[in-house]
Amino acid sequence: MSKQWIAILAALLLLTSCGSKPDASPDTAAKTEPPASQPISGGEKPKAAEGASASNQPAPASAKDGKESAPADSVKKQEQQVAKRYTMNPKTYDIVPIDPNGAPKKVVLLTFDDGPKDLEMNKALLETLQKHKAKAIFFLNGYRVKQKPELVKLLASSGQTIGNHSWDHIDLKKEAKEKVNQQIGDVQKAIKELTGKAPVFFRPPFGSGSDDVRAKAKEEGLLFMTWSNGSKDWEMTVKKNSPEQVISNVLSQLHPGSNILMHELPWTVEALDKLLTQLEEKGYGFVDPEEIETTS
Repeated sequence: MSKQWIAILAALLLLTSCGSKPDASPDTAAKTEPPASQPISGGEKPKAAEGASASNQPAPASAKDGKESAPADSVKKQEQQVAKRYTMNPKTYDIVPIDPNGAPKKVVLLTFDDGPKDLEMNKALLETLQKHKAKAIFFLNGYRVKQKPELVKLLASSGQTIGNHSWDHIDLKKEAKEKVNQQIGDVQKAIKELTGKAPVFFRPPFGSGSDDVRAKAKEEGLLFMTWSNGSKDWEMTVKKNSPEQVISNVLSQLHPGSNILMHELPWTVEALDKLLTQLEEKGYGFVDPEEIETTS
């Protein structure tokens, strides 16, 4: 063997006898490190995770397309009933505390019949009620509900209570049972379709009822009521209107628990702010209709 081949073989033997291995490539190194989402030895989290902002965290399961869904119990919260603190005297239609020590006795119930008619009048009534932090029952007629559904929604969205006042505002005492059922039942359906909630208060037109009327009201889960304090605003006309007379009529009949009957009329709208102010000055509060027990 020549000296040249001996030199080559010696060099090869020298290389194979060396125990070192090539350095790992960057790709191999990345695969051998623990994933960022896994804890490192000792149970500690990677420092990068400790400093991560909320915007870098995975979106909650309830989020979709960048919009977070409403909490599952939000609807339930809206439907939660207000505690019942009052009841109605079925003979006088006055509103009285269920527990004499559990709620003020010196209160009145505000009610408005025969609507909804006009946007501006409704807005004015709502603004005055809001100013005085007062709630009322708006007893609506079905044919007007059909004509002005947007006003029904306005009343409901404003936190006011909507009541059933029959479909056509006729004297139900004079009607057959089938007619009575239609006049009350159709209003229940119409209002529920618009607001999602059927009325729980019923006032017969002219305060005129019968056994059939009361039976249908009970069947629909309605509290039958007339009133115990009439503003007599319905006796006035455009030519002879008097906001001051509306106020005088109410105050002359005022007593704790007064169930005050008013209407959606221009002179009543004009009188309302002053009337509520004078009631407050006399120490009266306003019952939230949602606080009245409607089940017998």
